[in-house]
Amino acid sequence: MKPVKEKIKGPVRIPQELLKELSNARYPMTLGIPKENLKVEKRLAFTPEAVDMIVEAGHRVIFEEGAGEGVNYSDSLYAESGAEIVSRKQVFECDLIFKIAPATSDEVALMKKKTTICSMLQLPDISGDTIQKMAEKSINAVGYELMTADGLSFPVRNSISEIEGAASVSVASELLSNERGGKGILMGGIPGVSPTEIVIIGAGVAGTVSARAALALGAVVKIFDSDIRKLRKLQTDLGQPVFTSVFQPNVLINAFQSADVVIGAMRYINDPVRYVISEEVIRTMKKGALVIDLRINQGGCFETTCFLPYNHPKIFEKFGILHYCVPNISSRVARTTAMALSNFFIPLVLKMGELGEVAGIAKADMDFRSGLYMYSGKLVNSYVAKYFNFPSHDIGLFLSAF
Repeated sequence: MKPVKEKIKGPVRIPQELLKELSNARYPMTLGIPKENLKVEKRLAFTPEAVDMIVEAGHRVIFEEGAGEGVNYSDSLYAESGAEIVSRKQVFECDLIFKIAPATSDEVALMKKKTTICSMLQLPDISGDTIQKMAEKSINAVGYELMTADGLSFPVRNSISEIEGAASVSVASELLSNERGGKGILMGGIPGVSPTEIVIIGAGVAGTVSARAALALGAVVKIFDSDIRKLRKLQTDLGQPVFTSVFQPNVLINAFQSADVVIGAMRYINDPVRYVISEEVIRTMKKGALVIDLRINQGGCFETTCFLPYNHPKIFEKFGILHYCVPNISSRVARTTAMALSNFFIPLVLKMGELGEVAGIAKADMDFRSGLYMYSGKLVNSYVAKYFNFPSHDIGLFLSAF
C-alpha cells in the first residue's frame, strides 16, 4: 500500500514552521526600527527575512517608512514580512528600538521613559548632553561592540570587523587606480613588476581579514601589533608565512617608508592602552601612498586622523599622503552587513521574548548583559563612564534586586 502524500498549499519555509511550533513568545514585544541618516549610515539591524521570523514568533515590528533604502529593501518587502510601516515618531514610542548609529539628543527626546535602545557604540558621535538626557529618562542602552559571552569573542564586533577588513582592501584597490587619482598601480602586481606593499596596524579580526584579502591579490603584507599573542594567532589563521612585528620603532619606520598602503585596524574599545602612529612616521611615507583608518569612530589609529572634527573631509591629503577616514566602511556593503547582524539578533530577540524584561535577559544572557552600558539611566560600563567622566555603577547590584 502506497503512503498517502499530504498536499501542502503554498511554499514551505522550514524556519518559519519551526518557529510557529516551538516559539510562542511568553512576552510579546514591539520592536522599533527607525531610519538612519543615509548620508553617513546605510546599514540596518534586520533584513526582511529576519523581520518575517520575528513576527512569526509573536512579536510586532514597527518600521519607519524608507528605513530600508540603505540596504536596497523596499517598504513593501518589509510590509510583506509583517512589519508595520509608520512615521518616525511612532517608531521611537516603542519599548525596544534597534538602530545602527547611536541615538541623538533629538531621538532621545522622542523616546518614552525606560525605553531600551540597541545600537553601535560610536563614542565620538555621542555627546555628554545625550547621555544626560538618556539618564533623565531611565533609558537602557546596549552597545553592539561590547557584547560578549566570555570576554574573548565579540560576535557583532567580529562580524563587522570581518566585513571592514575585506572592504578595506577593495577600497585600497580603487583608490590606487588612476580612475580615483591614485598612483595607478595594481594591487599585487604581475610577473616582472614589484607587488604592492601593504602595512596593517592591528592583528585582530579586521587586520587578519585585510591581510588574507591582500595576500590573495599578491600583495606583500606586513602586520604590526603590540600583542605578540595576536600576531602568533594571526600567523596561524593565515596558514602561511607573513611578516609580523611588535611596535619596534626602526622596523615600523622602515615598513612605512616602503608602504603603498597602510591600514589602521587597532581595537580600542575596553583596551586600557591606546597606541597611535605618530605624525612623524606618516611623514616618512612615499608621496601618493594611501592611509585607511578603520577606527575613525573610535578616535583614529593615526595622529593625522585622531578625533577629526565632524565637518572635516573624510578623504583628504596630508604630507602628500591620501587619507581615507570614511566612518562605517561596512556601510559600503550595507546589505551584507544587515544579513550578518540579523544572524546574531534573531536568536537574541527570540530569547528576550521568552525571558521578558531587560533584567531577565541580562541575568540569563551574558552577551546582552555585557552589551549594556546604561541600565535604568545609570552608566554600568566603566569604559563608557570614563570616556564621559561620569560615575560607573555595578550592574550586578541592580540585577540582584530582581
